[in-house]
Amino acid sequence: MRMEENKLLAPFTTFGIGGPARWFVEAGSEDEIVEATGWARQRGLKLFVLGGGSNLLVADAGFDGLVLRVGLRRIAVAETAEDSGQAGQVGQRVYQVAAGEDWDGFVERTVEDNCAGVECLAGIPGTVGGTPVQNVGAYGQEVAPAIERVRAFDLEEQAFIEFSAAECGFGYRLSRFNSADRGRFIVTRVDYRLTVGGAPTLRYADLQRALAERGIGGGKPSLAEVAAVVRRVRQSKGMLLVEGEPDCRSAGSFFKNPVVNEEQVRQIAGVSEKEPPRFQAGPGQVKLPAAWLIEQAGFAKGYALGAAGVSSRHTLALVNRGGASAAEILALAGQISTAVEARFGIRLEMEPVMVGF
Repeated sequence: MRMEENKLLAPFTTFGIGGPARWFVEAGSEDEIVEATGWARQRGLKLFVLGGGSNLLVADAGFDGLVLRVGLRRIAVAETAEDSGQAGQVGQRVYQVAAGEDWDGFVERTVEDNCAGVECLAGIPGTVGGTPVQNVGAYGQEVAPAIERVRAFDLEEQAFIEFSAAECGFGYRLSRFNSADRGRFIVTRVDYRLTVGGAPTLRYADLQRALAERGIGGGKPSLAEVAAVVRRVRQSKGMLLVEGEPDCRSAGSFFKNPVVNEEQVRQIAGVSEKEPPRFQAGPGQVKLPAAWLIEQAGFAKGYALGAAGVSSRHTLALVNRGGASAAEILALAGQISTAVEARFGIRLEMEPVMVGF
């Protein structure tokens, strides 16, 4: 392993924000993960595990400990008995994917293989290892139904363990890895069970409209067509990483969509000039678009506070307009959440992981 000192973290994040790590190492194998974590433990250092850097905000002072970047790479296909591999027939295929693999690259691979289950998650930045942690989801799809198994290193027991999907405790943007067991496990591999020859997931209204606008909504769009449209929609909202586009210097969605009850929806409708958009989120529960709440609280696309700003394409994304500090991003986030709570009585929850604060 190559241990580095005072490594600037900003270049490893999509925000482009963050001070240095006291120590930094990239692990290319499970053995190196064991070695690096042991090295940190012997020295009493704090540990942060870095993946693709797409869902985090690093403090301006950096991180006073060891940042371990997971660099494991490998995609293996385990074909099950049900996987016929013949055109027109539906079967199952399991992909065993190392945590350091690029997520969008993996989605592209599955689409090329005509395997359904993650096609609506195309264009999401980051690495495979982060997908079960947050139960990544978009456009009517989440990774949870596709995940069969998660392999991870247990920092408490100093051993590798494998979890079934049921043992991961998945919920909306939730798993045991970012809640009850936050910081305990380092994901090293995720197994996805996908449907060979399966139909794409088309339950999200924005996706249906985008397909219809391109003349492919009425028939049976292919997985490749759906993935391509998802990427175009994400790019139109500044949610696709494209070199040179300022709206891409973000952590994606900065706030979670709040889940409320019917009474809260009625209260919001009573103080708003417009009826809030809503999506069912379980018995008696409704999910509200945080972007709508932010806009109704007075924050338009392109709103700026110093070098921090609201994306010019999507109010749910906060962006680094050039040289922004983490303090400026948090000041803007606080301004927004305070305004939303003052008007609607809902406290928005930040989505990115906070490092070094």
